[in-house]
Amino acid sequence: MEVSFLGLALAAILILQLSTPINSSCSATRPLPARNTNIEYIKTSCYNTTIYPKLCYHTLAIYASKIKTNPKTLANTALNVSLINTDSTSRLMKRVSKIPGLEPRVVAAMLDCVEEVGDSVYELQRSMEEMGHAGGSNFTMVMSDVETWVSAALTDDDTCLDGFAEEAMNKKVKAIVKRHIQRIARLTSNALALVNRFASTQDGLP
Repeated sequence: MEVSFLGLALAAILILQLSTPINSSCSATRPLPARNTNIEYIKTSCYNTTIYPKLCYHTLAIYASKIKTNPKTLANTALNVSLINTDSTSRLMKRVSKIPGLEPRVVAAMLDCVEEVGDSVYELQRSMEEMGHAGGSNFTMVMSDVETWVSAALTDDDTCLDGFAEEAMNKKVKAIVKRHIQRIARLTSNALALVNRFASTQDGLP
């Protein structure tokens, strides 16, 4: 058990290190006067559209100069933020699953989670590829495909959490999984909301 506890502690430290760059960069970001319009656009879009507006705003505001007031770029950026975080979480889950001393059922749940999050990475990649084709006469069909891929990614994140629903599950591992899977699920939920918003423009023009 000592080995397991030490491994989990190290894993928790690793998780904090992985999440720190995003948090620190967000907290240090302060909109400059010249960027006020872009910042306000992102803030309004997040608060009027997403379920987790604070997370949406703080993860996208740093890209204000790129996003400007373009709904497609906003949706694309949200997808990319979700993909980056999901990919990092996937690699982290693999490390945690290899911690010595974990109970077999915990290892099994972790391996299932690794697979689910890996699928989520693939689905987000596909959604971004499809977004590149959005426009013109096939806009509605392409956006339907994008929404399907992102929805599938969100479902996979939720499925991963389901594997740790048991009360008897290792609490330390459960806390690690819950914290990070919830984060990427919320990022993906926000991305889906912004994709849906962009899709509602129908013509696909900025």
